[in-house]
Amino acid sequence: MGVPGPFPGSPGRPDAPVPDREEVDRALERLGAEYEAIETSLLALQDHAGRRLLEGAELSGTTKERWAAAERSITALWSLFDAYTAALESARELRERRRWPSAEDLAELTELLHGEGVTVPGAAAADGAPEDGPARPGERFSLEGLVARMNGLYARSLDVIVAADAVWSALPARIDLLSAELQRTRSLAHSVGVRPGEHPAGDDLERITEELLRLRERVIADPLAFWVSSSTGSSAPGGGRPDTGRYDRAARALEDIRREVAAVLDVRQDAERRLMQLRDVLSRADRTLTEARQARGEVLAKIAASEVPAVSGPSTALHEQLAAAADYRRRAQWHRLSPLLDSLEERAEDELHRARESLTAVTAPLAVRAELRGRLDAYRAKVARHGMAADPLLTERYDLARRMLWSAPCDLRAAEQAVWRYQQAAAEALVPQQLEGRGES
Repeated sequence: MGVPGPFPGSPGRPDAPVPDREEVDRALERLGAEYEAIETSLLALQDHAGRRLLEGAELSGTTKERWAAAERSITALWSLFDAYTAALESARELRERRRWPSAEDLAELTELLHGEGVTVPGAAAADGAPEDGPARPGERFSLEGLVARMNGLYARSLDVIVAADAVWSALPARIDLLSAELQRTRSLAHSVGVRPGEHPAGDDLERITEELLRLRERVIADPLAFWVSSSTGSSAPGGGRPDTGRYDRAARALEDIRREVAAVLDVRQDAERRLMQLRDVLSRADRTLTEARQARGEVLAKIAASEVPAVSGPSTALHEQLAAAADYRRRAQWHRLSPLLDSLEERAEDELHRARESLTAVTAPLAVRAELRGRLDAYRAKVARHGMAADPLLTERYDLARRMLWSAPCDLRAAEQAVWRYQQAAAEALVPQQLEGRGES
C-alpha cells in the first residue's frame, strides 16, 4: 500500500511583519489546508496495515524495542496535533470576531501565526525531542516548529512501520513457498532412498527444514532484524530492502539437493542398461585375460630364451561390487547404486584396458616370429624373381633360417641373426643382376 508523506511546512516566519487582513486570511487558508494534510497523514498512519500487524504481534529483539519507541512517538504525535488544532481554532475564532480586524487583532493573529505561542505537554515535547537534548516540559513552539517536531516523530514512526511491513510482505510468503517445494523434494527423495541417516542429502533436507522453521519464526517476531537500510543516505521512511540472505542460502541448498535427487532418479531409470554394459565390459576383460593366459602357454612352448610376463586372473573385487550393484537395484537403493555405478564404469574400462595390454605383452614374441617369417619369405620371393633361387649359399642360409623359425621352441635371437645373414647374402647376390640390368638399359 502507498505510504503518506511528511507534513507540509508552516507558511510563516517568526520575524514576519504584521500582516494585513488579506494576508491573515491567506495564512489561515494555508493553515487549514495544512491541518487537513496532517490529519490525513496521521489517519493513514493509524490505519496502516503494518501498524495493525505490529500491534497484534508478539515481538522480540530489535523490532520490540523500536516499536515501543514508535508507539510513544505516535502518542506524542496526536498530542502535538491536538495542540496544533487548538492553536488553529484560536486563530480562526479571533479572525471571525470582526469583519475588519483591528490593529490589536492583527498583532495578536501575527503572534498566533508566527510566534512561539503554542504550549505542548511535557511528555509530548520530550518524545519529540531533537538529538541535541530533550525538550523542557511545557516548552513553547511556533506553528512551524510544531510541524517540524511532528515531521520528525512521523518519519521515525513510519520508518519502523514500513520496514516491518516490507519484511512481512516479502519473506514469510517466500519461505512458505520454499517449504512447500521442500516437502515435494522430500517425498521424491524418500521414494529413491534418500533419507536422513542413510544419505547426506537426506540429512541436508532435515537441516533445511529446521532452518526454514527457525527463519520464519524469527521473521514474524523480529522483522526489523531482516531489514537493510538504504546505503544511499536517503532519509525517506522505509528506505532500504528486506535482507534475504538466510532464505537465499536455504534456497540454493535445496536446489543442490533437487539436482542430486534428479541424478538418483536418472540412475533408477537407466540402471539396468548400465548394469548390462558393465557385465559386458567385465566379460570382455575376462575373455581377454583367458586368451592372454592361453597365449602365454603357447609362447612358453614355442619360443625359447624369451621373458613372458605373468597374466593375472579376473578382478574378484570388481565382480563382487557388480553383484552388490545388482543387489542395490533389486532393493531400490538408488542412492547407493548411483556412486557405485559411477565407480564401476570407470574401473571396468580400466580392467579391459589392462587385459588388452596383458594380451599384447604375452603375444609380442609370436608377433616378432611372424614378422621374421614374413621378411624371410619376402626376400625368398625376390631372389626367385631374379632366377637365383637355386644359388647354393642362398639356399643354405634360407634353409637354416627357416628351420629355426619353424622349429619349437624357437630361439628368436638366433633366428633373427639367420634371417639377417640371408638378407645380406641375397643383397650381395642381387647387386650384379641390378648392375647388368642398368647396363642393358
